[in-house]
Amino acid sequence: MTRQSLIVALTLALCAPVHAQGLPAQLPILGEDGSRVANQRISPDRVAAAEKLPGAIVAANPDGDVTLVEFYDLNCPYCRRASADVDTLLQADKRLRLVLVPFPVLGIPSILAGRVEIAFSKMVTPSDFYKYHRAIYAGRGTIDGQRALNTASDFKVDLQKLLDAANQDGITDIMKAHLRFADSLGQKATPFYLIGDVAIQGHPGRKGLKSVIDSVRKCGKAVC
Repeated sequence: MTRQSLIVALTLALCAPVHAQGLPAQLPILGEDGSRVANQRISPDRVAAAEKLPGAIVAANPDGDVTLVEFYDLNCPYCRRASADVDTLLQADKRLRLVLVPFPVLGIPSILAGRVEIAFSKMVTPSDFYKYHRAIYAGRGTIDGQRALNTASDFKVDLQKLLDAANQDGITDIMKAHLRFADSLGQKATPFYLIGDVAIQGHPGRKGLKSVIDSVRKCGKAVC
């Protein structure tokens, strides 16, 4: 087994896909169809802890007054939609601070793409990382390591250095840290968000997120 395949096998074992356990809807957070979205109350310091994860990226508005942390898998269709909705919110709300946490749990293509994405984040500015993150979603089909590398070619990075960095053991350690953190919250699927005093499982849609953001800004809680 080559060193690269060993890293892939180890990462896959750590990040094997699992079904969501189904959190209760502790707060009345509604999705686009009017149904309650699974969520749980958390201590606000969990948001700060997520920001300190080694692979977390403050991707937009670092001086914003409300922080939204998004855990995502690049091959999760709901994450693709969530990314577009969050981008729309960011364009309209310059006070919204976005922290992205790669959380590949849907198989080898996601893991390989995630390794490249994490490595890329260490080589560019946060604003360029966010452009890159959005660009990855631009095409159709499976997002794998090669696609992540191809997307990086539009930016001023050395692709061989990027590939070498993506294959370092430290990327596996970062993925382990993300997995342990998610496990501590009982989160197994993507996307999930941390904001204010709540962890939200799944994507509630742009309106649902905006409602929570507005509440956190008004009273410091997901629901005032």
